[in-house]
Amino acid sequence: MRHNGNNDNNGSNTANLFAGFCAAVVRRLPFGLATVIAPDFVGFALINGFTFSVDLALLTLGRGILGLPLPIAVTAGYLGGFGLSFVLNRVFNFRSHAPVAGQALRYAIAVGVNYLAFILGASSGLAALGVEYHLSRVLAGAGEAVFMYCVLRWFVFGGSRTAPGEGTRSTAPVRRQPR
Repeated sequence: MRHNGNNDNNGSNTANLFAGFCAAVVRRLPFGLATVIAPDFVGFALINGFTFSVDLALLTLGRGILGLPLPIAVTAGYLGGFGLSFVLNRVFNFRSHAPVAGQALRYAIAVGVNYLAFILGASSGLAALGVEYHLSRVLAGAGEAVFMYCVLRWFVFGGSRTAPGEGTRSTAPVRRQPR
């Protein structure tokens, strides 16, 4: 296959389509929410909603089918879901072209903090209080979602995103113009 020097390949085209879809969703939000919700937040919600379902499926497999202890089943689900989340957010949501090693290190630090505070701390604490383990994981996931979006946007992928329609890396955050 011949390379034409253009940075738009199938992966970046798909990422641009995803970004365009997220921007279109934001433009249609009611009550002026389009002025406060960023398209990458919508992308984060879509991607992490999917990867959270992967996390819960792995948790159910580990705990409900294989009978693993809850901390091990939670860990397996968490690692599977968050590994997938990193890749999908890097490629499709934040469209980063920065070196992956630094981002992976920052992500690993964030995941470690998140794991201790929300995954083991909150979900195990709620389960110990008698909350069913799926519900305790969902409740812990609410705090986790806010934390992880902020960390991904400003710590892991900050300054390495591509704006919709661009094929190269932009060092400035994507900004929406007021209507």
